[in-house]
Amino acid sequence: MTTDQKQAFKKIIEKEISILTKEIKIIRSAVYPEKGKGPSDKVAHISFKQEQHIHLQRYDEARKRLNRLKTAYLKIDTPEYGICKECEEPIPVERLKLIPESLYCVSCMNEFQLG
Repeated sequence: MTTDQKQAFKKIIEKEISILTKEIKIIRSAVYPEKGKGPSDKVAHISFKQEQHIHLQRYDEARKRLNRLKTAYLKIDTPEYGICKECEEPIPVERLKLIPESLYCVSCMNEFQLG
């Protein structure tokens, strides 16, 4: 992978980190509303609890991805960035454009999911 490609991936990762950080703040405010801004009656409270469960799942997934992106950002200047951890072949650039935190090529990832 060229230095220019790595710089481009740094920008992609920085943008994704920024977007996820904002999303996490929004989700957090939905899960934990300010005092006095929560549900006002029993029906609203039941609905809030159901939505809270969904928001907590989104929050958890967003935090996990944010951590993976931060790890990828720290490793981008190392020789191991963009190399599949399983087969040690380069991960296609198109895959990294979509999922810059990818640790595996498509072939190895499919094996993990099917196996």
